[in-house]
Amino acid sequence: MGQRYYLASMSSSLLRQQLLSQCHAFVSQRIISAKEAIRMAQESANEEGKSSAGDKYETGRAMAQLEIEKASTQLAEANKLKQALEQISVDENNSSSHRTRKPSPTETPGNRNPGTGDRFTAIVKPGSLVTTNQGNYFIAIAAGKLIVDNKTWFAISAGSPLGEKLMGKKEGDVVKMMEKEIFVEKVV
Repeated sequence: MGQRYYLASMSSSLLRQQLLSQCHAFVSQRIISAKEAIRMAQESANEEGKSSAGDKYETGRAMAQLEIEKASTQLAEANKLKQALEQISVDENNSSSHRTRKPSPTETPGNRNPGTGDRFTAIVKPGSLVTTNQGNYFIAIAAGKLIVDNKTWFAISAGSPLGEKLMGKKEGDVVKMMEKEIFVEKVV
């Protein structure tokens, strides 16, 4: 029950923005690290050329080239994560809703229609905040444990094993993960 109170007490767009900001910092650090590794490997290759001759020189250059390729792959992966984050919206209506009837002009997603009592239900998609009996999840990228206002959130990708199971689920649904039942308490 404390989890629900927390989501209600903080604007979901503010919380999403703070989590997204931490994910961007995670990706930025990966990009910086990859660029630095490329720079250092290039410097190493250049130094090897100045101080060596023959087979030793060729081996050193080949090893430096392998390091450059490895760091370039890491840089490309980090740039893909950055692009994925840019697709996530932080506004209040981020979550998809499903409904069984056409809404009236006065209704908005996530609200109850006072005339009918019908409720629009958010479903899990990229950018969703998902509270479960096993923890809080931000569906974005695999950035791991994030802390906002002393609350722990786990940034997971939609393509992760748990992310795949949660996608399309709504409040009240249950998913099984490694013989555990995970109850979806809230989706925003």
